[in-house]
Amino acid sequence: MGNVTRFILALMMVMLLPHFVVSFSIKTTTNINTDQSALLALKAYIVSDPQKMLKTNWSTATSVCNWIGVTCGSRHQRVIALNLSSMLLTGTIPSQIGNLSFLTSLDLMNNSFYGSLPDQFTNLHRLKHIDLSWNNFCGEIPYSFPKLQYLSLRNNIFAGEIRSDMFEHLPRLQVLSLTLNKLSSEIPMGLFKCKELQVIDFGYNRMMGGILPKEIGNLTMLRILRLGGNMFEGVIPYQIGDLLNLEELSLCNTLLKGHIPPSISNLTRLTILDLSTNSLTGVIPHQIGNLLNLEELILYSNMLKGPLPSFISNLTRLTTFDLSHNSLSGQIPSGLFERLPKLQRLDLGGNKLSGKIPLGLFNCKELQSLILDSNRLEEILPKEIGNLTMSMLEALDLHNNLLKGKRKTGGCYFS
Repeated sequence: MGNVTRFILALMMVMLLPHFVVSFSIKTTTNINTDQSALLALKAYIVSDPQKMLKTNWSTATSVCNWIGVTCGSRHQRVIALNLSSMLLTGTIPSQIGNLSFLTSLDLMNNSFYGSLPDQFTNLHRLKHIDLSWNNFCGEIPYSFPKLQYLSLRNNIFAGEIRSDMFEHLPRLQVLSLTLNKLSSEIPMGLFKCKELQVIDFGYNRMMGGILPKEIGNLTMLRILRLGGNMFEGVIPYQIGDLLNLEELSLCNTLLKGHIPPSISNLTRLTILDLSTNSLTGVIPHQIGNLLNLEELILYSNMLKGPLPSFISNLTRLTTFDLSHNSLSGQIPSGLFERLPKLQRLDLGGNKLSGKIPLGLFNCKELQSLILDSNRLEEILPKEIGNLTMSMLEALDLHNNLLKGKRKTGGCYFS
């Protein structure tokens, strides 16, 4: 490039610079006014504001950046966050919401908003955080947010299928909570392309089909997986063991069959394992004894059989241990509870357990609930049961066993 060419380009830049400055200034002013107009439209769509939060705070007499629930960016003085959570508001969302083009966070949780979201909602391409939970929204689930990391729509009335292709527009999604809606689709395969997902919560919808495809193993950053309270079927895939960062696994009440896969032993960060109210069969795999961080082990209402596993004593952080309403048999191992000092809830009712109640159980000083009913436990109640009255015990059920004799405990007799 010659000197003459460089001179011409420089001269053009000098001539055009004032035009760019003026245009940017006009555009900025217009956008600030647009943000204010969008929020005033939202205010107009609020039909109930019992605390008068918006009525008394959203006034054109003050800067929009000083309105309650509104946060502006320091660089552009544009609305970047809107938080109206728990303000007891009732109303719908106007199309003008799509004009808040700098919005990165929207939190309307715990109100009474209703109706569907306007098409213009998808214009908010900068959104990273959306929380519309605990409202009455319906219609299609919003998507097409390339920067979105957090999406919570829990406890609304979204219904129908979850579009598989929606996840192609959510490449950075980390948290997805759709629990307590009326969704009736299968788990969309497109979901497993969201490699940054850390939380999936589809609990208590009307979802159906196979519980989990093998592709679940692709989501290696997953920490929480909740699918309970749906109408899934099939078996727990072996690939569940690939989720090495998983901390909570809840597949309760989902019509599951088959055995608990041994690969579950890989989930060493797991703190909650809830597979209750299914049709799982076989014995409780000894590999569960490797889950040393486990705090809640909940397997009630299945068809599990065999003896009560002695490896449970390895799980020294357990607070909840519920294997009730299965077909477990044999004696309760004598030293099973001696290494479980944090145990608060124990429920082994509705099995076929026999023999004595182990004395070590009565040293669990934090025990709040002890349910051993409907088994074949026998012998005389040990005097150590009186230790439980000095603890935090709130529930005690030993009925329908073969216990002999009579023991008075804290004003109550058990026989």
